[in-house]
Amino acid sequence: MEEAGRLGVLSREERKALEKAKILRQEKERDTFRRVSKILRKSEADRTKDEQEMLQQCEDTVQEMKLRKSKRDVLKRKQEEVLDDPDELKRKVKLLSAAVREAKHMVIYTGAGISTAASIPDYRGPNGVWTLLQKGRIVSATDLSEAEPTLTHMCIAKLYEEKLVNHVVSQNCDGLHLRSGLPRHALSELHGNMYIEVCTICSSLREYIRLFDVTERTALHRHGTGRLCHKCKGELRDTIVHFGERGTLEQPLNWKGAEAAAQKADVILCLGSSLKVLKKYACLWCMNRPPNKRPKLYIVNLQWTPKDDLAALKIHGKCDDVLKLLMEELNLELPVYDKAKDPIFGMSTSLRTEEAESHSRKLIAPPKVSEVLNQDQESSEGSTSVLGGWFGRGCSKGRKKKR
Repeated sequence: MEEAGRLGVLSREERKALEKAKILRQEKERDTFRRVSKILRKSEADRTKDEQEMLQQCEDTVQEMKLRKSKRDVLKRKQEEVLDDPDELKRKVKLLSAAVREAKHMVIYTGAGISTAASIPDYRGPNGVWTLLQKGRIVSATDLSEAEPTLTHMCIAKLYEEKLVNHVVSQNCDGLHLRSGLPRHALSELHGNMYIEVCTICSSLREYIRLFDVTERTALHRHGTGRLCHKCKGELRDTIVHFGERGTLEQPLNWKGAEAAAQKADVILCLGSSLKVLKKYACLWCMNRPPNKRPKLYIVNLQWTPKDDLAALKIHGKCDDVLKLLMEELNLELPVYDKAKDPIFGMSTSLRTEEAESHSRKLIAPPKVSEVLNQDQESSEGSTSVLGGWFGRGCSKGRKKKR
């Protein structure tokens, strides 16, 4: 403020001189950084006497550049994907299986990594959504209606059926947990479900489960789907929680279920999540307890996570590979997804006649119907998938435009 006051009483020529001096100073600093950077890239033996003297004179700049390099190296290591060798993977899965057997109340936290086998990109992997956006690259279109529950989804549902898992907390919006057969009451979808739209006007929140992606016309802070509640005629909204928003819906987010499960948990298994978002939800980690009374944490991820140091065991492996070995250790049969038995068909609400043209997304259909739809689609003009509110515009909102 004082500097702004002083500038206000200076003449135009004096202000221009100060601005010019500032620009020249910044250019000199940039030039110094470039020259020092070029010298540091050389080995000490190849540096001339003048270059060594310059490094001594610019000691602050040298320290700053070394600090920046150190930070870049750490970030690069954290982004690297690491795979345990087969023997090490089996050894770790045996330890995990013992923890699963002994657990009195086990909760599973899942992230985008469990859906990559269904051809849905993750977020922070080498080809993840956020990774590509940060590099200024375009995220390719993905037809999410083609995705089906993976081996990991089916194994989680089986573990729940066998009473080895008590609750699942998911960050995913793809609806694959629901389609795997996992009961609604045992699932908290913290960021929503692409197949569910709700009426928030009705006194008891009314849900409509659809056979298509309801987020076609929605985006950050724009959740209206354009369809109306069959009872009160209020506009329906999607359930997606975008980056920068807070989830306020009771269902399908089921925060109460997630918090209650975390309070009872003695074992937490994290599958395919970077935990960079989940770590911010303090209620899921019971960190207010003494360390010896917190749930034991087991993490399955190819990359570093901010919870690695707190984990009882970190497994560097693909979720499908780990869950397959775990099921073998537990002597459980590997479950297989059967589209004809997908529970979404029995739970869905059909569109009314006037709503038939309210979307342009491909429907999930039972096998026999799917064959007919695919033949019709091949004979139509084309099959270009359009990105919607959750996976398209919602993601691009988080991208910082370069000036």
